[in-house]
Amino acid sequence: MNIIFVLIPIAILFVVIAGAVFFWAIRSEQFEDLDRQGSNILFDEEQRPLPPPEQQAEQESKPHDQQP
Repeated sequence: MNIIFVLIPIAILFVVIAGAVFFWAIRSEQFEDLDRQGSNILFDEEQRPLPPPEQQAEQESKPHDQQP
């Protein structure tokens, strides 16, 4: 029975911490644009095109410690 007197304040503390983190996330606009990050992976324009297979084979056969 005495354990309840310890667990109830700990549970209340967890709820207060979770509420504070939730309201901080709302104030810092973490939930403002949920769709943008999901579509960024589909339209990533920073990717370089792969070199032709002949150049890939040359790059793989060169030792990594040599400078081109």
